[in-house]
Amino acid sequence: MERETAAKNGWRTGESLPVKYDDGETGTLTIGATYEENDLVSTVIAPLSVLDPHDAKPYIPQIFVKMDGGESAAGEQALVDALGQNPAVKAMDKQDIRDEFGGMINMMLSIMYGLLAMALIIAVLGVVNTLAMSVFEPQQEIGMLRAIGLDRRRVKRMIRLEAVVISLFGALVGVAMGSFLGWAIGQILKDSVPGYAMVMPWDRIGIFLLLAALVGVLTAMWPARSTAKLTC
Repeated sequence: MERETAAKNGWRTGESLPVKYDDGETGTLTIGATYEENDLVSTVIAPLSVLDPHDAKPYIPQIFVKMDGGESAAGEQALVDALGQNPAVKAMDKQDIRDEFGGMINMMLSIMYGLLAMALIIAVLGVVNTLAMSVFEPQQEIGMLRAIGLDRRRVKRMIRLEAVVISLFGALVGVAMGSFLGWAIGQILKDSVPGYAMVMPWDRIGIFLLLAALVGVLTAMWPARSTAKLTC
């Protein structure tokens, strides 16, 4: 039995507890040992000799095997051969189990990055639209700036700086909100995830901010060129 469950209910090793099986029959089981919380096993473990009489179709999704000499490719192959090389049975070591769980996490991250790419495209269109409105609506003001000596090069620079400010502001707001949501979700899940620790990827955040500034410069090319063509 899981140690935390036993402690929460005041149960100790050697104590007998009443149980009810899936077929409706009742009985008693003795707590033989307790173990630390483990995501790979259930809260209560009982021998198959006890459960089989009460389960017409037992379902065994996993079997844990300890090999002599520890994990090795030869031992894994011997296990596969002993099972008749059944294609329905998959032998995995600790690293394979980690890779399987990591694969699911990587798939979710790929989906998140795909959504991020879509959001980035929408953000670029939004920046272009904002700059276009700020260019074509105040044409008289821009013409006045040209009349008092602002040349085309400085007009382009002004539009580019405006685009960079808009992009960086949006990126900073997104990073702040994302970090807060990540912290809030972590606080909710940290009790159920042993060894949880929040780590901020500062290098990736810096790269994203640089990309945001680059996107601002690129999206400002067409509005800046159109603005520079305005006459007094």
